[in-house]
Amino acid sequence: MAEKIWLASPHMSDEGYEMEYVKQAFDTNWIAPLGPNVNEFEKELAAKVGIGHAAALASGSAAIHLALRAAGVGQDDIVFCQDLTFSATANPIIYQNAKPVFIDSDYKTWNMDPEALEKAFEKYPQVKAVLVVHLYGLSADMDKIVEICKKHNVALIEDAAESLGTYYKGKHTGTFGDYGIFSFNGNKIITTSGGGMLVSNNEDKISKARFWATQSRDKARHYQHSELGFNYRMSNIVAGIGRGQLKVLDQRVEKKKYIYEFYKRELGGLDGITMMPVNDWDDPNYWLSCITLNGKIRPIDVMEALEKDNIESRPIWKPMHMQPFFAEYDYVGGDVGEKLFKNGVCLPSDTKMTDEDLERICGIIKGLWVQKTYKEEVASTK
Repeated sequence: MAEKIWLASPHMSDEGYEMEYVKQAFDTNWIAPLGPNVNEFEKELAAKVGIGHAAALASGSAAIHLALRAAGVGQDDIVFCQDLTFSATANPIIYQNAKPVFIDSDYKTWNMDPEALEKAFEKYPQVKAVLVVHLYGLSADMDKIVEICKKHNVALIEDAAESLGTYYKGKHTGTFGDYGIFSFNGNKIITTSGGGMLVSNNEDKISKARFWATQSRDKARHYQHSELGFNYRMSNIVAGIGRGQLKVLDQRVEKKKYIYEFYKRELGGLDGITMMPVNDWDDPNYWLSCITLNGKIRPIDVMEALEKDNIESRPIWKPMHMQPFFAEYDYVGGDVGEKLFKNGVCLPSDTKMTDEDLERICGIIKGLWVQKTYKEEVASTK
C-alpha cells in the first residue's frame, strides 16, 4: 500500500528547538506541572499574538471552560455559540450548566453570521456571552461581531483553536474579544501533543484562571480550598515543546498557505469545486484547506477515492444543532452551516507533505472528473 498521507499530523522543528527546552526540564528536574517553561511559554505566546497576559492550560477545551467562568457564565445562563464548529467549542457551556444557543454561519467567512447574531440578541437579550470561532484558520468578521457585543455589553470569547497565526486586518485572531483561546492538540498548526492557552488583556482574570486551574488552592500553609478548582495547568515538559514549536509557527503558516495555493491552482478549475473563502481583510493560517462540491461528484466520492490510496481527508464539521446531544437547544439562522457540512471536504494539509504528495492527491481527485466525463461521453453515444 502507498505511504500514508495524514490530514494534519505533528511536525517537530528540523532545528530541534523543542528538545532544547525539554532537556532543560529534565536537567533541572522540572518534570511536574508548572515551571520555567510554563512561565516563558505564556510570555512568548502573549508577545507573539500581541496581548497582555496568558495562562497555559491542559487543553483548548479547558481554556474555553475557564473563559466562560471568568465571564461569569453559570447555571441556566445563555451563551451564543457558533453552530459550525467542533463539539469542544460547545461542551464547556454545558460544564457550566449553561444553555447554548447556536448561531449559523455565512458563506463569506464560514463563521458566525453577524445578522443571525443580531437576531439572536432580539430573541435572547439576557445572553451572558458570545462564543465565536475562527474555523479552519479563517477569521470571522470581527469588526461587526465586536461592535454587536459592545452594543449589548456582552462578553466576547474567541475560539482561535484552529487559527493561531491568522490575522484579521493586521491583528491576530484571539485578541479581539475579552478572552481568546488557542489549542496545541496534535493536529494543530503547532502542537505540544496536547495543551491550550487562555489569553486576555485583563490581568486579574488571567490570574484567577491560573488559580482555578491549580485546584483553586488558597494561599495557606495547609491545603485549603474556598472555590471549586480544576486540574488544568500545563506541564513544564509540554510547555517546553510549545516554546520550540512557537519558533517555527511562521514557517508552518507559510507551508499551509503553499498547500492551499497548490490545491487552488490544480483543482480550482474543476467544475463544481469551490475553495474555502479568503477575504481581503483576512490573512489566514490555512490550517486546513477545504473545498465544497456542488456537482455530480460528491464529498463521499472524493473521500473514498483518497482513502483507497491511504490518504486521510474529512468532512466539514457537522453543525452543533444537528448533533444528537445538542438537539434540544435553540438555533438561530438558516441552512448555511448545514450545506457546508453536506458539500464540504477537508483536504490533507500536513506540513510535511512534498510536492509529490500533493500531486498524488490532486491526481486522484482530478481522476474523478475524468471518469465522470468518460461516463457521460459513453452515455451520449448510446
